[in-house]
Amino acid sequence: MSVQAIDKRTEADTALAGAFESMKDKGAASLRKAAWESFARKGLPTRRVEAWHYTDLRAALRVVAPLGAPSTIAPSVEAASDRIRLVLADGEFRLELSNIAALPAGVEILSLRDALSRDDAALLAALAPAEISSADAVIALNGALMQDGVILRIGPGVQLARDLELELLSSGGAARSVYTRSLVVAGDGSKARVIETSRALAPSGSQENHLLAFAIGAGAEIEHIADVASQSVDAIRLFSLLVTLGAKSVFNSLGVVEGGGLVRRQIFARLEGEYASVGLDGLSLLGSRDHADTTLVVEHAAPHCKSRERFRTVLDGQATGVFQGKVVVRPGAQKTDGAMHSKALLLSDGATMNNKPELEIFADDVVCGHGATCGRLDADQLFYLEARGLPKREAEALLIEGFANEVVESISDEATREAFQTRIREWLGRREQGR
Repeated sequence: MSVQAIDKRTEADTALAGAFESMKDKGAASLRKAAWESFARKGLPTRRVEAWHYTDLRAALRVVAPLGAPSTIAPSVEAASDRIRLVLADGEFRLELSNIAALPAGVEILSLRDALSRDDAALLAALAPAEISSADAVIALNGALMQDGVILRIGPGVQLARDLELELLSSGGAARSVYTRSLVVAGDGSKARVIETSRALAPSGSQENHLLAFAIGAGAEIEHIADVASQSVDAIRLFSLLVTLGAKSVFNSLGVVEGGGLVRRQIFARLEGEYASVGLDGLSLLGSRDHADTTLVVEHAAPHCKSRERFRTVLDGQATGVFQGKVVVRPGAQKTDGAMHSKALLLSDGATMNNKPELEIFADDVVCGHGATCGRLDADQLFYLEARGLPKREAEALLIEGFANEVVESISDEATREAFQTRIREWLGRREQGR
């Protein structure tokens, strides 16, 4: 479908076409053009697209906000005692020269804009994997309209003592669209923890499309934590996580979504080297009319690899949760060990959960399984706690907290783990106040 054809479809399509015209010459013109043509053939996803069956983006995105203006938030990188903080404010990243000396040896950071100007073929391939970019409309749209991002290279053997925090900030004001694309390249044998946070300084109904890609070298170990905090009820936030793993590498990720309009996290992980291991955990805390969609595809492309997926969803009010998980075992990926589980806890009659786990296996020597459950708080457990003197609401809160902590406890850093546990208790407190 041509650009002219998409212009005639809806107001949203016309606005997106205009946004592409303003961005098509902002570096990597051929990449942007190919991404736009891929998106134009598909358009915004509807329920007719299997991977978007439970989240009708076209219906939600009837009006497209203009692209974000230059940010008024000054700092772009800060070196604190416990972490290195990288800030993408309103889709813009600035690297302050005075902070480069504070970076650990073996770590290189540059902006996406600068990286695109280098016309590095390997870098562009890592930023935009052709197979995924051509299959998913939201990733294609991100490639066409990407404003800025962070390119982070961790050298071979480098083991970072401080966390790397990628902070996605929206400064508020008028509603705006933000498109960012970032890349972490972890050299062979390297080790790091990357924390990705999403914040809005003023709830304005922002429209965000973020992509973070990891290229993990042989023997590297990466821990990733994604923290998606609540925003206004009319916000639309799309997060794509792309991961490729080399031989004997390890990637463990936890994503925490705390309500706020429509949120979709989609994860594409490909185990390309033998004995690679990936662990994907997630927790969604939803209330009111929140809609949170987690969709993932884990592809085993090499033998002797291991994958684990554990997702927990807590729903109250009229909230809607979605979990779609697919594990694909390619021919030749023998000795694959895969397990996927999704559990949902429904706290109200109006809450809805959609679970869709899948396996596609094209090898004969594998151990793979999946499971999905939806239910209410266990009446016997409630009775047990109440019989020992706990008021009903405290008993409920204790059970909900235990359910949510099943995945949060996987965080290796004690301070970070305790911070998320505090967030769970605060969410429960707000739930009680809203009763």
